[in-house]
Amino acid sequence: MAQALDVCIRGDGIVGRTLALLLARDRLRVGLVRHAAASGGATSDVRAYALNAASKDLLETLRAWPDAQHATPVAAMQVHGDEGGQVRFKADAHGVPALAWIVDVQALQERLGDALRYQPLVESLDAPQPATLTVVCEGKASATRAEFGVQYDVKRYPQRAIAARLNCEKPHDRIARQWFCDCEILAFLPLGGSGPGAGGNSLAIVWSVQEQRAPDLLALDAGAFEAQLEAVSHHCLGKLTLASERAAWPLQLAQADRWCGPGWVLAGDAAHTVHPLAGQGLNLGLVDARKLAAVLHERENWRGVGDLKLLRRFERSRKADVLAMGAATDGLQQLFAQQGEPWTLLRNWGMTGFDRSGPLKQWVARQAMGRL
Repeated sequence: MAQALDVCIRGDGIVGRTLALLLARDRLRVGLVRHAAASGGATSDVRAYALNAASKDLLETLRAWPDAQHATPVAAMQVHGDEGGQVRFKADAHGVPALAWIVDVQALQERLGDALRYQPLVESLDAPQPATLTVVCEGKASATRAEFGVQYDVKRYPQRAIAARLNCEKPHDRIARQWFCDCEILAFLPLGGSGPGAGGNSLAIVWSVQEQRAPDLLALDAGAFEAQLEAVSHHCLGKLTLASERAAWPLQLAQADRWCGPGWVLAGDAAHTVHPLAGQGLNLGLVDARKLAAVLHERENWRGVGDLKLLRRFERSRKADVLAMGAATDGLQQLFAQQGEPWTLLRNWGMTGFDRSGPLKQWVARQAMGRL
């Protein structure tokens, strides 16, 4: 007869797979449930994640960091306001090899899958099985939350994110670029890997556009869509050529009212989501996995892994950080959603001042890199 599971993880996305590997290192028997609603298809092909140094360290300890061609170091970042405001970050100014790494979703999933195949304590499941602890990692559309009576408080933004892959005429030089313009946000994320001497001519984009404009942009032919991107990016990389299908999804700020109960806990997007303008969504989820694994590792020997007091330690350790990131991204989104002369002057004056702020700018950079 098969041994009972210590932990059943519902959802085999990146956070669920990472957590399974962490728990198996503590000799816990883990069931990992394949989640039918997980992102796939075209969306998985075109999206890319910005991962910070803390996330890279975690994945490397699990031998799940993607190969060099699928992880592009960001040497610098340029953020442009709508009236000349600008903030710039450079990796060498902070004494680090990269500000972040842009990672292919599919490559990261595959590396985690490879690591799981060599972990006999993790069993892949088609359906949930009884376990001392159930961890819900099903993403923001989780159905299991409702089974545990959890309310998911959602603030919907009047925006949709459009993602795609592009080729650019001029090399991106491993610079991540972002434009705030007309209540919308366009991000160019450099791709091409970390091979020597590669300036790179491929990009992943995330364009947060007004809800009512999204259908028209998605319906444009390739040439017209490329022309729109070139205009918003001020032709900084020359001619842009669409290299993939386009994917889109609604944007929201959300948090569960409770993250845990007796024998169950939420992690990743099942517990919280933030606006993608800071690129911190998956980083927050990976910290969830690391913190939950640490709480279970450090538990008193008389506590089981489903002990409510134990799980509340995890919830307390994460809620403040997640609330702070949610407030920061929401505040920026709201600031740049305001139209009119006073708001335009205020935000661009603020960007220019922040760019010259020295210690404050250094602190924010280290916070984003997960180095505090």
